[in-house]
Amino acid sequence: MPRHFLTGAEITNEELNRILDRALELKADRYGSRALDRRTVALVFEKPSTRTRVSMEVAVAQLGGTPLVLRESETQISRGESLQDFALVLSRYVDALAVRTAPHETLETLAEHATVPVINLLTAKYHPCQVLADLLTLRERFGSLDGLKLAYVGDGNNMANSLMLLGALAGVQIAVATPDELKPDEELASSLNGKVTLTADPAAAAADAHAVYTDVWVSMGDDESEASRRRTLLAPYQLDEKLLTAARDDAIVLHCLPAHPGEEISSEVLYGDRSAVWDQAENRLHAQKALLEFLIPSEG
Repeated sequence: MPRHFLTGAEITNEELNRILDRALELKADRYGSRALDRRTVALVFEKPSTRTRVSMEVAVAQLGGTPLVLRESETQISRGESLQDFALVLSRYVDALAVRTAPHETLETLAEHATVPVINLLTAKYHPCQVLADLLTLRERFGSLDGLKLAYVGDGNNMANSLMLLGALAGVQIAVATPDELKPDEELASSLNGKVTLTADPAAAAADAHAVYTDVWVSMGDDESEASRRRTLLAPYQLDEKLLTAARDDAIVLHCLPAHPGEEISSEVLYGDRSAVWDQAENRLHAQKALLEFLIPSEG
């Protein structure tokens, strides 16, 4: 049976640490692995992408494999082919399917029928590959994940859900501050053994945090009315210098990008000395290389 990576719950704490250890090794020796030699990974994009697409294409290529990019309009799914048939056929051609889509159920259906690993490159509910890079960045900055606190402020979206799930798995205390109207998955939060705190107070979440994290307020597909509603609700949650003073003196700033300076984050914080955003973006490449090595069995 293939190992899938749909939410992050498919791996153990030990496996997560092994992936992060390997990511650090691959970052130090970018061309030191040919684990995907003679392998092909299909990268299926139903949503636009910059960092995810580039980092995954480069990751597969640097591991010696062939990345095959498929946009929704280029497949028969756009003309009504079932996800089951798509998964069954692609499994005969490629060694893994990495998919960026909106409904998480799409990914679950593909994984149900695929005979190769299916990797979540983003759904409306989870974004686990991003959190691998986030945890890698924390490891680099603080040496260990043990005892760290990460505060997430803003929209309780897929990033909030994945930070809760994988952060708790890694042993990081996660504090999430959102308006009541935009909470993350409360059932998920309550299942994580007290490692997640939900609040409406961004300063309370940021108190004594080692990292303060935010994401965009308006998502792809939101109409003007919804965008206006979100900006009004989220205005008190901007990650700025004032909020950062609630965190530790050595706290870092994280953002999964793309950013809108002056909206969810101030320009001073995004481009300031405490920003780890650009290291975080680079770490998508290294974390995903380690994940690909972990999920795709070696030949022989």
